[in-house]
Amino acid sequence: MEDKFKAGFVALVGRPNVGKSTLLNNILGVKVSIVSPKPQTTRMRILGVKHDKDAQIIFLDTPGVQKGKDILTKTVVESAVSSMEEADLIAMIIDATKGWTKNDLQIVDNYLKKLDKPVILIINKVDKVPKELLLPLIEQSTKIYEFKEIVPISALKGVNLDRLTQVIKKYLPESPPLFPENQITDLPLKFQIAEIIREKAFNILKEELPYSVAVEVENIQEGNNKKIIFIDAVIYVEKENHKKIVIGKKGQTIKKIGQLAREELEFLLGKKVYLNLWVKVKERWKENISILKDLGYYLS
Repeated sequence: MEDKFKAGFVALVGRPNVGKSTLLNNILGVKVSIVSPKPQTTRMRILGVKHDKDAQIIFLDTPGVQKGKDILTKTVVESAVSSMEEADLIAMIIDATKGWTKNDLQIVDNYLKKLDKPVILIINKVDKVPKELLLPLIEQSTKIYEFKEIVPISALKGVNLDRLTQVIKKYLPESPPLFPENQITDLPLKFQIAEIIREKAFNILKEELPYSVAVEVENIQEGNNKKIIFIDAVIYVEKENHKKIVIGKKGQTIKKIGQLAREELEFLLGKKVYLNLWVKVKERWKENISILKDLGYYLS
């Protein structure tokens, strides 16, 4: 008897910087979520669809669960919680090099134990730890929570991702496909572009400008030649001295951000891209509901 088709939602949860976005991008084989060595890079729920012959896995890459009092941080946490509530399966990710941290345990106590959902544990970055340390970590994990399965992987190196995909399918409901075959994400194009620009800014600025950068795409326009596209975008910062950092000496920093973003956008869109970037100061933008909505955050 032929197996029936399955389709369902999987929430990827964990503290910041455990590799959720890298895992999602590598499973899909295409980039839908931005990656940075900085924690707290993902700020909104990113949906990515994995199409297989026997299943459709709809991943919800949630922001890292974190503490904070500003509206942005509260919105980020609400996004993660709502993704867990709507998912058919929760996949919690921990970092093998860190083991179980206080933040990991808080996620288990504050969220997983309160939801009546199947949960699997993904132990990421196993390529960076000696094998003899992995077994004790797995054993410890079985005592922390009753995970349905525990899957050690390396998202970056692609280790064990096929097995992870098969494990996930076991816990999805029987269902026809929920998304068209050619759809990989639900993120509108302007937000995909904004996220790519923000990623380049994060990676270039590194520790100089922690989490006060946001990007809004104001205009996308095709040229008369359909192979050309013009994009206008604004990088928001909270302070005047932050603006100087983003622009850099003689405009070199913003020029580099624009160059790297343009190269990736040309690959993504398959067109020649003319990208205009501006830097504007918006004090306390993380507390401004109107700005946060314009930037694509889902506010309740």
